[in-house]
Amino acid sequence: MASVVNESELADWSARVYGKQKFAGAGKSNSGLLVPLERRLARFVLPRVPKWLETYHLTLLTPLWSIGIVVFSYLAAGNLRWLWMVNVMIVFQYFTDHFDGKLGKYRGTGLCKWGFYMDHLFDYGFLCAILVGYTLLIPERAFFNMLLVLCVFSAFMFHIYLMLATNEEFKVSFSRLGPTEMRVGLVVINALLVKFGTRPLKGALPYIALGGTIVLAVMAYRAQKKLWRADMRAKQIVEIEN
Repeated sequence: MASVVNESELADWSARVYGKQKFAGAGKSNSGLLVPLERRLARFVLPRVPKWLETYHLTLLTPLWSIGIVVFSYLAAGNLRWLWMVNVMIVFQYFTDHFDGKLGKYRGTGLCKWGFYMDHLFDYGFLCAILVGYTLLIPERAFFNMLLVLCVFSAFMFHIYLMLATNEEFKVSFSRLGPTEMRVGLVVINALLVKFGTRPLKGALPYIALGGTIVLAVMAYRAQKKLWRADMRAKQIVEIEN
């Protein structure tokens, strides 16, 4: 068992985990509501992770949770109570996904680019597993609406990576909603489905796609405006120097 950090060491490991990283993709910006609580949780958990459990072990567990989501969603098509097991998979995925990169930075593992690639590849697989799972609960005539939802939420991921590539800004939240808040929302949705059935899900899909499109449009407008100003400033600097 790793030793617990004392107060004198706290500032050092906090800087390693949350400070500016050499590789921009290793340093996320998250303004989610639950971030302060998550930082307190990290302070408690990271020093207590067993030494045999490494960052890459946690990363490689996401496909297991994703497969579990699809399997339990398939079973939920016959009995919605299986959605409680889907919620368990979501919680497990939260812990492994939340702490994999932080554990690597805490221990200085050095797998920054490997972790970035594999983590976000598996994140997309997790998103697909969630939506495939919901697709198993709705009639075929609603499949197109679920496809629209997949397109919109995939576009959110693309937006994040485009901003990282163009501006070295890896922001994973919109306003006060980040990945953790989205998982909490999924857990609540599943609980409501167990209680009230799947009919509300079928009716909500078009509105989810529309709402996501509106939010994405706002994000894209703000992003292009920010990048335009950055390009113009860079152009002015070059003109002044010449």
